[in-house]
Amino acid sequence: MKTTTFYNKAFWNAMRGKEEAYADMEEGVADSGGYIIPSDFNEKYLQALKKENVFRRLATTISTSIAGGKINTVTSTSIAQWVSEMAAIPEGKDTFKEIPAFSYKLASLSRIKSNFMSDNQFSLEHYLTNEFARRFGRAEENAFINGSGADEPTGILNATGGGEIASTASSLTYESIISLYFSLGKEHRRNAVWLMNDETAYILRTLKDENGNYLWNHADDTILGKPVEYSSYMPNIESGSIPIAVGDFSYYWIIQRQPLTIRVLKELYSPYGEVGFISYERLDGKLILPEAIKLLKIA
Repeated sequence: MKTTTFYNKAFWNAMRGKEEAYADMEEGVADSGGYIIPSDFNEKYLQALKKENVFRRLATTISTSIAGGKINTVTSTSIAQWVSEMAAIPEGKDTFKEIPAFSYKLASLSRIKSNFMSDNQFSLEHYLTNEFARRFGRAEENAFINGSGADEPTGILNATGGGEIASTASSLTYESIISLYFSLGKEHRRNAVWLMNDETAYILRTLKDENGNYLWNHADDTILGKPVEYSSYMPNIESGSIPIAVGDFSYYWIIQRQPLTIRVLKELYSPYGEVGFISYERLDGKLILPEAIKLLKIA
């Protein structure tokens, strides 16, 4: 939603504790007494969020105002075809599916010294942008990887609704990584990305084939020509863990139900010379095509 300049000005006045500003904020009222952040602030926040959260860069974000229910997805392996001028156009091989989607609430409470609020040199917008991006970005990334689907999104490593386990190995070897990659359908290898933590990446950097050739391309930090993304929320290499995922992460959908919303707590922390900010968003996350992301499990 594109907020008005009038609302944007009132919002920041309210954030700085000017009570009279709330009378001009009706267009952004949300539940629980909060206010949706202005659209220009939201754009800056989303850019900062992408720096903290790999899924905000790779996944597909769907914005909707519906609180819950099902979303319709369509996947296709069809391509356009050359046909004669009067010939019938062949139907594509489209697959339609309904996926239940919910409105999970992710929230945080931050505090800031009141004297900062009155300092004209202090950029409240810059502070809140970075603070919220750090808190929400990391929590989202963890859920999009490890989420159980109960009161939180379903992560790609979840046994139900996550990616497909392509192979199980006792350790990471050159051959096991090659096998994992080619377990992906060729249509998903085109935009494939590797996902792992730093420890796993360190091991893969040392792997060589029987001729001494490295698996990892040290010139451009790719594996088999595909970029590597890092997340500290991917498991370490240990028995029963899934340390590596590879695939087309655009098939992971972030369903944004409500953008970031803020409520100011001015009185509660005033004895401490502080102002509180309750912030929350409502969203869900689903992998709509399990075979688009393949996983390697350690035996």
